[in-house]
Amino acid sequence: MRKVRFTAVTGPLFSSAAKRRITAMLAVATFAGGLSTKVAAQENVGGRDEVFAGSILESYLRYMQSLGKADFYPLSIRGYSPSEIDAMAVKDSAHPWAKRFSLQRDSTSGFHINPVRATVGLTFNTAFPYGGNDGVIWAGKGLTSSLQLGVAMRWGPFSARLAPVAFRAENQPFPLFDNGQVGVVRYNDGQFPFTIDKPQRFGDNPYSRIDWGESDARIDLFGVAAGISTESQWWGPTNDFPYVLGNNSGGFPHVFIGTSKPANAGIVKLHGRLVYGMLDQSPYSPVTGPDYFTSFFQPGKRRFMAGLVGDMEVKGAPGLEIGGSRFFHAASTQNGVTAHNLGLPLQNFFKRSLPSEGQINAGDNSSLKENQLASLWLRWAPPGSGFDFYGELGREDFSADLRDLLLEPEHSASTNLGFRKSWMDGTTLNAIRAEGFSYEASSGSRTRGEGQTYIHGTLFQGHTNRGQLLGAPVGPGSGSAQTVAYDRFTPGGRMTAFFSRVTQHEQAGTVTGATSILRHAVDVNNSLGYELGRFIGPFDVAGRVVFTTDLNRNFASDVSNATFGLTVTQSF
Repeated sequence: MRKVRFTAVTGPLFSSAAKRRITAMLAVATFAGGLSTKVAAQENVGGRDEVFAGSILESYLRYMQSLGKADFYPLSIRGYSPSEIDAMAVKDSAHPWAKRFSLQRDSTSGFHINPVRATVGLTFNTAFPYGGNDGVIWAGKGLTSSLQLGVAMRWGPFSARLAPVAFRAENQPFPLFDNGQVGVVRYNDGQFPFTIDKPQRFGDNPYSRIDWGESDARIDLFGVAAGISTESQWWGPTNDFPYVLGNNSGGFPHVFIGTSKPANAGIVKLHGRLVYGMLDQSPYSPVTGPDYFTSFFQPGKRRFMAGLVGDMEVKGAPGLEIGGSRFFHAASTQNGVTAHNLGLPLQNFFKRSLPSEGQINAGDNSSLKENQLASLWLRWAPPGSGFDFYGELGREDFSADLRDLLLEPEHSASTNLGFRKSWMDGTTLNAIRAEGFSYEASSGSRTRGEGQTYIHGTLFQGHTNRGQLLGAPVGPGSGSAQTVAYDRFTPGGRMTAFFSRVTQHEQAGTVTGATSILRHAVDVNNSLGYELGRFIGPFDVAGRVVFTTDLNRNFASDVSNATFGLTVTQSF
């Protein structure tokens, strides 16, 4: 077996200031771990209003379902309303976190209000930016600090939550992938500086933002849900690498309407949501000019988003859900939202059936100002078995017609397969999980032009919002990603150990790196990580350490990075 060696090739791994910060963070984490067995946990301090898409609490409830300790509920349209949390609430107290969080059905009536617990987070990267599926936060080199807190209310069918997030990244300098540009675009993606808005670095000063975060206001009445939100969404059953939409960039302003819970329709139950929103770009985007479309050279700095996501449960097949989604980026117009844009999620699936726009761009004359991503998925989690299997097939582009689909279904396609297996040992929950995501260029690219994942030739921001990918936290273009992990939940906290491999860049042929050795033209992060969380009185304290070796970073040389994280959540 080949051994992976972590070496620092850009100087000392830690500066003196870095050592002081890391020492302090680890001291707090170690102190937390030591005290966790001596300090009694404060009981039922919250949780219901913090089941955010992609959060630890959401993952915990998913394990409760597969173990049969909570009723089955579809997981492919996240986040959740308070009534949905009730539907998937834990049915008894025989689980590790029963005394810590209020995860059972809310039996109170009338108007009530609860705090969203205050959470302070610190992340330190030693060599280059590293992070993913962490919401609006972008963790650059150096120290990144964050704060989230808020309040949630519920009154009958009405509910609302205000949970803003603020963060500041020191954004220390590191060698960039030279994209050959000057000005602000030099900070953009090194390989695709003109077809995606994905900065390597957010300028040369500290980068900070205040965002509405996991905030929403909604009504769930007569089986229908509608509202306005900026919360993170996660479409599909994946755990780490969502193709269409996850929490990697956090949420964006959107309105929605759909079912408030799965609706009976004969032999199936149907659950769906129609979503419209607005997407922004970063200051380092290749797009300049006005916010709206003026030409194919200035397609507009803001984009309209339209999406449809649906899920189906089959009666007689407990634990089975089948679903799909369509996500459209569309150019904004001077006339505001048009009927055409509103109808995008319902339009024909084949491109030749779409009306011509009266002009030609890159050999095409239809659907020029939009980009579609679509996916189909299946999840099977037999109640009480502890097993949770899932798969997702994604497409970056339309098929021309049915014949084209049958000839090359893999055109601009991605696949995702994963599983989770959990079991109880007394009051301890153990679980293993693994997931593989492949978006490599298909064999069909030998005979025809093919779009690349998350990149678009007209809307040059690609599948991003504010400079971060809306889907999986992987390199755009072509590649793959895998992860394997072990989770452990106890009455005193949790532990996770994981290994992940994520493609940053792929390039045709080979390149010569810093040495005379001929290197394959693939830039890959291999990461080994460990997380430890402990309940200490009113505090949830979690430490995280990840060691990453970036092989062929920027197609040049190997670079190592260490990530140290600490989060502290205070209960009221």
